[in-house]
Amino acid sequence: MAAQISQLSLFPSELPSGLAYVADFVPQAEALELAQQIDARPWRDELKRRVQHYGYRYDYKARQARREDYLGPLPDFLQALAQRLHDEGHFSRLPDQVIVNEYLPGQGISAHVDCCPCFGDVIASLSLLSPCVMQLQHVRNGEVAALWLEPKSLLILSGPSRNDWTHAIPARRSDVMGGQKHLRGRRISLTFREMRFH
Repeated sequence: MAAQISQLSLFPSELPSGLAYVADFVPQAEALELAQQIDARPWRDELKRRVQHYGYRYDYKARQARREDYLGPLPDFLQALAQRLHDEGHFSRLPDQVIVNEYLPGQGISAHVDCCPCFGDVIASLSLLSPCVMQLQHVRNGEVAALWLEPKSLLILSGPSRNDWTHAIPARRSDVMGGQKHLRGRRISLTFREMRFH
């Protein structure tokens, strides 16, 4: 059965334009297999969180990725996901760059808009293992929203949600959702993008 795009727990109730959320994009067995494949590969630890780069290396200091930062083709397990994202119409071209982020409880990522000169019009991120809240803020009018990212879910940012809103994972050990406190566990995100060279 195809995954259904749904609007879920968000404050306020309206999603930023261009944001889509696909619950259960991958089944549990595939999610666990993906985590195992990732953990079998080397992590980079120059940041507060561990990361892996595929396709092209992103330079965090220069805030760019260039043709000369090419690392090679995506490994098979990521290429299959990239092909599915393309086949299902989320990307017009096959994604060729992936960053894997590991978030332990208390770790996050600061508010940012993914590099517009570097990457194409769509950003897609698959969440594994543990849920968390993502915070979004409009860069001009300051409007704020929050989205509950569940394990196995796919977040797609395009249009205004990709270009006009920052997104962040607050660095904390728990999130409050629906009046309930949820302790965070280890979370892995796989962010797919297509390179844009000028």
